[in-house]
Amino acid sequence: MKTLPNSLREIYPFRNHFLNIGGNRIHYVDEGEGDTVMMLHGNPTWSFYYRELIQHLRSTFRCIAIDNMGCGLSDKPQNYSYRLADHIFNARKVAEHLKLGRFHLVMHDWGCAIGMALAERWPERIESLVIMNGAAFHSPQIPKRIALCKIPLLGSFLVRGLNAFVLGSNLMATAKGLDSTVALGYKFPYDSWKNRIAIKKFVEDIPLHRNHPSWDTLTAIQDGLFLLSQKKILLLWGARDFCFTEVFFNEWKQFFSRTKDVVYEDAGHYVLEDMGKEAVSEIRQFIVYAKKPEVTLYS
Repeated sequence: MKTLPNSLREIYPFRNHFLNIGGNRIHYVDEGEGDTVMMLHGNPTWSFYYRELIQHLRSTFRCIAIDNMGCGLSDKPQNYSYRLADHIFNARKVAEHLKLGRFHLVMHDWGCAIGMALAERWPERIESLVIMNGAAFHSPQIPKRIALCKIPLLGSFLVRGLNAFVLGSNLMATAKGLDSTVALGYKFPYDSWKNRIAIKKFVEDIPLHRNHPSWDTLTAIQDGLFLLSQKKILLLWGARDFCFTEVFFNEWKQFFSRTKDVVYEDAGHYVLEDMGKEAVSEIRQFIVYAKKPEVTLYS
């Protein structure tokens, strides 16, 4: 594992923890004590996305943030399937290793599908759900710029050769832009063709047809969402997301009619980057109140 430069350690000041799963190491953050909050990221981010939330919560909560296999500081095996089912399995193994009882889930992008699968397996353990700009159901919508990255040879050249997915996300996933140190943080784990394998595999794993290897996995997650309909749910959404548009937000509302909705009109896909402390405080308040049945969370 590469050593983080001091500039990143200043904004990501966490101890490294690893779990060996099938001969490959998963990296995760485990900070603080108290009720547990598990955080799951998407593509092409890593636990770095949750750095401010962890620092804000760890004085009163135990914060677990996993780097999906091939992402962040986790190993990047070259002969690995990187399917949705693999990421779900790994998240479950971390939760079992840490002997998590009841916990809150915070999810973004692909983390929504991974996290919802985990929640459906253990609905009795879930205190609350925070959903940010992602999906856990089928949709025919895919931006052309992402569809290009699914084309076998061209996609590999763009994603693994030019690092276009990370660099493009740094430019397009926020409405307000990233400062140079934060942009470096997102690029840091993905500095070579070899180290960008999971980014390409995530794009390939978007199931757009029934013959796709992850179609049935996503179908099962979608079909099981009803198991979580009585949970306390926060939909925290960046309205200027080029990928997970308002269509996805409305789709969540079809599955969960009773949610607390916070929509930031001036935020993009990386809603925690655009809204910073405001979004972090919103999540903290929701999690704190989620355990208080006498408090009304929904308008």
